[in-house]
Amino acid sequence: MEIFLFQATIYLGAAVVAVPLAARLGLGSVLGYLLAGIVIGPITGLVGSETKDLQHFAEFGVVMMLFLIGLELDPRALWNMRQKLFGLGGMQIGLTIMVITGGMIAAGYPWQTAIAIGMIFALSSTAIVLQTLTEKGLMQTGGGRSTFSVLLAQDIAVIPMLAILPLLALPAIVALSPDGSMELAVDAHDKADHVSLSLVEGLPGWGVTIVTLGAVAAVILTGIYLTRPVFRYIHHARLREMYTALALLMVVSIAVLMQMVGLSPALGTFLAGVVLANSEFRHELESDLEPFKGLLLGLFFITVGAGIDFRLLFGDPVRIVAIALGVMAIKGLILFGIALLFKLPKKDRWLFTLGLAQAGEFGFVLISFSLQQGVLNDSLAGQLLLIVALSMLITPLLFIVYETITRRMHDSSHEEHDEVDEKGTVIIAGIGRFGQIVNRLVRSAGFDTVVVDNNLATVQMMRKFGFRGFFGDPTRPDLLNAAGLEDARVLVVAIDDKPNAVKLVRYARKARPDLHIIARARDRVHVHELYEAGADKIVRELFDSSLRAGRYALENLGLTEFEAAEAEQAFYQHDRAGLLELAALWKPGVPVSEQPEYVARARELNASLEMELAARQQNDERTEEG
Repeated sequence: MEIFLFQATIYLGAAVVAVPLAARLGLGSVLGYLLAGIVIGPITGLVGSETKDLQHFAEFGVVMMLFLIGLELDPRALWNMRQKLFGLGGMQIGLTIMVITGGMIAAGYPWQTAIAIGMIFALSSTAIVLQTLTEKGLMQTGGGRSTFSVLLAQDIAVIPMLAILPLLALPAIVALSPDGSMELAVDAHDKADHVSLSLVEGLPGWGVTIVTLGAVAAVILTGIYLTRPVFRYIHHARLREMYTALALLMVVSIAVLMQMVGLSPALGTFLAGVVLANSEFRHELESDLEPFKGLLLGLFFITVGAGIDFRLLFGDPVRIVAIALGVMAIKGLILFGIALLFKLPKKDRWLFTLGLAQAGEFGFVLISFSLQQGVLNDSLAGQLLLIVALSMLITPLLFIVYETITRRMHDSSHEEHDEVDEKGTVIIAGIGRFGQIVNRLVRSAGFDTVVVDNNLATVQMMRKFGFRGFFGDPTRPDLLNAAGLEDARVLVVAIDDKPNAVKLVRYARKARPDLHIIARARDRVHVHELYEAGADKIVRELFDSSLRAGRYALENLGLTEFEAAEAEQAFYQHDRAGLLELAALWKPGVPVSEQPEYVARARELNASLEMELAARQQNDERTEEG
């Protein structure tokens, strides 16, 4: 017990120290977990031989992640992804296996071993890539969806790969059982030590097929017909922890069943998640499993870092690192070619290429299985494990490279900016949801506007609906002057980018001290920045809509429409006055939480607002009584 608690302290302590540090440095949590594993494993030796056993346990984080992803996918959406699944995914897997197999055969390896290595390196890291895409908000981009499609195709491909690997075993160590099925030739002592939970071991091919299809059907039918009765039964207990227990039971039992029939546990739980995607229990399952998924995924990444064999690496560092980089380069070239073939946009192309260039955690599974089946020897398996781990360690750095590339690159870099040949009373910089409404309102009142936006797709969409807009960077002085900055009466700054919005306001105020500038702000700090830059009117993008929602809530809580409107107006006036007062205390470049005078005055203003609203409520009650 003491050893277990010590190990738990080491793993959790390493995560608590390393992950926030990595996040603050902009490296992402995945790299933080990997570095934590390296520190407590190979460097300090605080953990040792138990890492591999713990990794098997931590792989449930990957299983839970795919279950939760399945819950987010409507079956119809999955069917709509079939082109990407079989197109992008199938082509990536097939080409990678062919190229790497050919290279290994040319290097002198047996063709059986070469195919196994090709399959191992064809897979990418579902855990690292999906976690990083989610963290960085890239999952819903075109590149993110294409990447997810390939990862899903790879998880599906694990099934036939596991079925093929026994066929690749060297003839000297493969034997035929009396019924004609194949099994690995092992000595009697190993058989005695091996206790199998397989439902398909020793079955002929047709028997394996029936059992496997029956297991998949059982998962689907259970999800459709048994989930509701079981949840209703649990609901009668009225114990919150029972929902968590049931969610864990579902994931673990499906994973065990899939392993017993030789399928990927992650694929089985993903299938169950898709089946339950339209059920009323979806959000309950998500909330129950999310904390376990995060912790187990973090533990998995730590074990990957702790499992790197630095003695093997330092024994031949140039060769090992060169192979790892070479494998990633080969996969990257294949992925880039596929992205070009499927005409992915530039940013999506780089995300697709850099995000999938590594080997993945299922590579560990295939290496272990290949070793058991005699396809790989111990020495080669150890090198492959190290190469896979190194490629996973490099992956977070590739996402940093992607961010660097996209910062310097614009999707519309090949398009020339429009020549602005109109001038208007009002210049609107940015035509997203905010700018569109301003433009429509001002034009409907009979005033001319000139709209400038650096998103070509948005400008083209506007033109389809009959609105004139110009494509270009609204922060460029020459473009602003062409739009009529010298003669305009109003400038509306509605661009998304906070620093560029401040930059535009500052330039416009310097060029036209008499110009009326209305600016959109993202938050209170942005308000202060825009005010300091010279904006006349500043509109927080969600402030007015939030006030309206608050007023509706008050009306539903029993206040009359008049009372709710009075409370809304009081809050509005108090907040604007307070914001103006806080602007004098705000210090540019210093986080608000580190400005004690600002924080203290903000708390005083909040308290006075509550007292003012309470006093209004009491006066209203006295008036009604009188």
